[in-house]
Amino acid sequence: MAKQQPDTNIPQHEIEALARCLLPEIQKFFESPEGQKEFEEWKVQRGKEADKKRSV
Repeated sequence: MAKQQPDTNIPQHEIEALARCLLPEIQKFFESPEGQKEFEEWKVQRGKEADKKRSV
């Protein structure tokens, strides 16, 4: 990835190792019925917030 990372004391290889561990678990959550429900609720909330910003 060519994105510039924020200046941290964490080595890039450690960030990537953590991401490799977490990504499968995050994917499993969002594929689960509970994850799907939470995602739909988030989208509804996000839409309400966007509507508020447009009406101002």
